[in-house]
Amino acid sequence: MAAGGQDRSRARRNRLLLAGLLAVVGLILLLLALTVANGAVAGVEVVLALLLLVASYAIQYAARRDTLYRDRPRR
Repeated sequence: MAAGGQDRSRARRNRLLLAGLLAVVGLILLLLALTVANGAVAGVEVVLALLLLVASYAIQYAARRDTLYRDRPRR
């Protein structure tokens, strides 16, 4: 694999790691909002959790799209 391919692979892994972390934090925040918090704080936590989950999905989508449509060397 060329140096550019290794850089792409590393960037993809980093994006997927970030997406996973955002998803876990979003799910924990959503769980806290639905079980412990009440009032306006719960509403803010739910909105923030949903934003984190959507951002996680967007980052995963971009990483998969980059992998699927990258330029492959022709033989």
